[in-house]
Amino acid sequence: MSTAVITGANSPVGIGFAFAKLLSDKGYTVYAVDRDHGEGLKALGTEAHTATLDVTSPESIQKFKESLGDTTVDILLNVAGIAAGPEKDGLTTSNLDILERTFAVNTFGALLLTQALLPNILKSSSPKIGIVSSRVGSIGDNSTGGHYAYRASKAAVNSVGKSLAMDLKDKGVVVMLLHPGFVRTNILPKDTMPPEAVEADEAARKLWDNIVSKKEMGDTGKFWHREGYELPW
Repeated sequence: MSTAVITGANSPVGIGFAFAKLLSDKGYTVYAVDRDHGEGLKALGTEAHTATLDVTSPESIQKFKESLGDTTVDILLNVAGIAAGPEKDGLTTSNLDILERTFAVNTFGALLLTQALLPNILKSSSPKIGIVSSRVGSIGDNSTGGHYAYRASKAAVNSVGKSLAMDLKDKGVVVMLLHPGFVRTNILPKDTMPPEAVEADEAARKLWDNIVSKKEMGDTGKFWHREGYELPW
């Protein structure tokens, strides 16, 4: 039975929670983690192993790594993410605290957790790493500005993902940067969502069906829209 580790899984309306449900239904052994062990993780019940994991804390990461032991990890989905919102993260409003907190979760956390779990990942015969990024992290696609910390953190995690893909290519690890599109999660106020926003379960299903389950080594290190087409850096 294949095993998946999924971060940011506590929100019942979040992508991490939706991924945990989806992969559990597909027969995966799922480790669903979040810095808050609350409503979402409890709702998963017997569908997943749940644990508290703060991706900004090396101590928390190490504790989770120790709890896994030598368990093989076939898929690591780095989903955890935060955003301050457009009003707080603008040209005149973003500040050092917002920048540091956003990068700690969205960028550094994905790398630090991947580092810690790499021995487990390399035990898999077909290992994959997915990092939930965002189209706003595309420099080539930026035509509106704003969202300084969030945009920069996603551009940076794209760079992290590309480097991971290059460093792990010879070891057979497929790395994918994932754009879920506009999703009705609690990361931003609902009134900021455009009409085309989808629910988290649809975003997770399309990311899985179009990308995570299909991409192979020839596709490693690329930036993918949930509909399956490649995005510009």
